[in-house]
Amino acid sequence: MRSVSLWTSAAIAEACQGTAHGDFMADGVTFDSREVVAGDLFIALKGEATDGHRFVGTALQRGAAGLLVSEALDAPHVRVADTMAALNALGAAARDRSSATRIGVTGSVGKTGVKEALKAALSRFAPDAVHASVKSYNNHTGVPLSLSRMPAASRFGVFEMGMNHSGELAELTQLVRPHIAIVTWVASAHREFFATETDIAMAKAEIFAGLPAGGTAIIPHDSSHADQLARAAADAGAKVVRFGMSDGADVRAEKVALHPDCSCVTARIGSDTLTFKIGMAGQHWVNNALAVLAGVQAAGGDLALAGLALAELNDLPGRGRRLRVAAGAGQAIVIDEAYNANPASMAASLAVLKAVAPARHGRRLALLGSMKELGTLSDEFHAGLAPHIRDAGVAAAVLVGAEMQPLAATLGRSIDVRHVADADAARTEISRLIAADDVLLVKGSNSIGLARVIEALASGDMMP
Repeated sequence: MRSVSLWTSAAIAEACQGTAHGDFMADGVTFDSREVVAGDLFIALKGEATDGHRFVGTALQRGAAGLLVSEALDAPHVRVADTMAALNALGAAARDRSSATRIGVTGSVGKTGVKEALKAALSRFAPDAVHASVKSYNNHTGVPLSLSRMPAASRFGVFEMGMNHSGELAELTQLVRPHIAIVTWVASAHREFFATETDIAMAKAEIFAGLPAGGTAIIPHDSSHADQLARAAADAGAKVVRFGMSDGADVRAEKVALHPDCSCVTARIGSDTLTFKIGMAGQHWVNNALAVLAGVQAAGGDLALAGLALAELNDLPGRGRRLRVAAGAGQAIVIDEAYNANPASMAASLAVLKAVAPARHGRRLALLGSMKELGTLSDEFHAGLAPHIRDAGVAAAVLVGAEMQPLAATLGRSIDVRHVADADAARTEISRLIAADDVLLVKGSNSIGLARVIEALASGDMMP
């Protein structure tokens, strides 16, 4: 998409009210020295744990074109008083110099999947002109970084925006200033910091405050918090578009056929009707797809091309991709949901596992890690997974982390339950357990580290 550099030292200095020392041009931006590639701008952030200035040498060795720092250095750099403030200023400058239609995506579940699907759908319509957040860069550092990476010529920008405290989205949305704001769903994530789910909905609704007059708010019609979200959006002067399965939704699934590996949907989008396939399995992905179609329509994209993109969406690491891995004398299927977990997403993933019939004498297995930030309701939410596990027909479950003790106790001897302390112990148990034709679901909060087990399974390196 770029025929010119992303940033010049002069433009960085102007955006950040800094002083340029040496001329340079940067093709990328990062604050992680391990991610620096040749031609990047490296921003030395000062945090509670470390100071990015310690890694300036590493960044230069890896080919950084220039630095954004608050200390004097003998290398091409822009010096500012505060590098975190400068990162925000750089993101705002990238926003203001581009005419891109910006879409903000938040929600208790489905944020990254919807962001990735929107990127794919809009890229079909505007090849090489869609910018999107990478990974799950959705917090107070990730969002301005994602903005700062947006080329001026972008036609669309898709930004994932997360929160675990009230007020966080209010700040992020004022930085992104999205033209379209999507709330994928409201569920009991981060309950450690919220008294009720209604409070979570209020915090999600903060995203609408960044919309311009006449902007579009896209909300889940089937949520019990839909009216609350709609009122907040209307108060912000936004046009409200509802997506869902039930009557009254502006973007509505009229027919749905769920299959073990995909889903087929006929949806009405305003006055248009579209029949399409979703390359990801599960009812939750039907919900995600409807949000994507609402976003594409609001952004002026092509719905038919969006349908094609959804059909090809089947390889999102940590969010539902399928892997075939060596197991025993054959292969097993792994459903990779290792990125994150809360009660709603756990239930959805277990429903997907239920739909997959193991071959021959295979079994359904579950490797489940603790769900974090649930506060005083943690025991209740973890124990509450038991009916979903039984309903999915799970033959054996490896439960990881102290928070999983109530679930282990609730399951008792109804299935083979192995409760372990950490991901390394889980890897050992799975290596002993998994066999040919099994179907294994792997899901847990990111901090548990189950992605390491996925890597070991994919590489065939399952020895403890």
